[in-house]
Amino acid sequence: MTQRQERLFVLEASGGGRLFCVHPDGSGKTVLVTGCRVPDGVAVDVAAGHVYWTNMGVPGENDGSIERVDLDGGNRTTIVPSGVTHTPKQLHFEAVGRKLYWGDREGMRVMRCELDGSNVETLVQTGQGADDRQDERRWCVGVAVDPAGGHLYWSQKGPSDAGEGKILRAGIDLPEGQSAAERSDIEVLFEGLPEPIDLELDHAQRLLYWTDRGDPPRGNTVNRAPMHPRNAVRSPEILLTHLMEGIGITLDPDGGRMYVTDLGGSIYTAGLDGSDRKEILVAQGNLTGIAHAVLVTGKGV
Repeated sequence: MTQRQERLFVLEASGGGRLFCVHPDGSGKTVLVTGCRVPDGVAVDVAAGHVYWTNMGVPGENDGSIERVDLDGGNRTTIVPSGVTHTPKQLHFEAVGRKLYWGDREGMRVMRCELDGSNVETLVQTGQGADDRQDERRWCVGVAVDPAGGHLYWSQKGPSDAGEGKILRAGIDLPEGQSAAERSDIEVLFEGLPEPIDLELDHAQRLLYWTDRGDPPRGNTVNRAPMHPRNAVRSPEILLTHLMEGIGITLDPDGGRMYVTDLGGSIYTAGLDGSDRKEILVAQGNLTGIAHAVLVTGKGV
């Protein structure tokens, strides 16, 4: 008889770089991996028994990478080696097409690959070269994929607290005959945001969620909005406030909960509408990515 065993997989960028897991109430913390090079985005493929994460490396250098381990932390493997991606940020596992997607901040692009790290592609390119790299409005950070709608979503955060952040959308695949730098199908969904970071989708309710690191009142928040906003309805709904540099977000639609991390070292949980907010862990270092997973009894941790 199988049981629903939930885990949160969380990245800590401080303390030498760690991947750990906890129960949804914050108990049972288990460190799975240490020595990660500034880890940022994490994703779980329960069916294959793998946890993936991005390493930013040194942001000013082109030395980012993506690694993978089993659910119990064993068999650590680098699948995208250092230098193939510049500064990889949020990571998304797309289960239908079985690919990994990520935002590459200083690389100024959105990328994807096969689950073994092969066939690395650039889907969006917002700039080229050192001069463009200085323009933080070009930096791609968060990423999410909607296979049913055929769309790729990403955030361009803009300078810190500048109110120049954007969330954009395009087709999952490049239009025929077009390049990542010159796509005709890019749509700006939201602009003038404080500093949007990680994205998540509630596919059933067709809602887009994201964290924002910018200044209050609209920054250091969790927000949501329709995935297909009408022109007249482009004001995001603020669900959580007073985060300490909010970064990671993951949804459990079946359980009706969200989980959020911040650089202040806290993990928060709340209802999908922002109600019943709780801190389940505090003072855990500089927390970045987080992923919720439902494991099969007897597998993994």
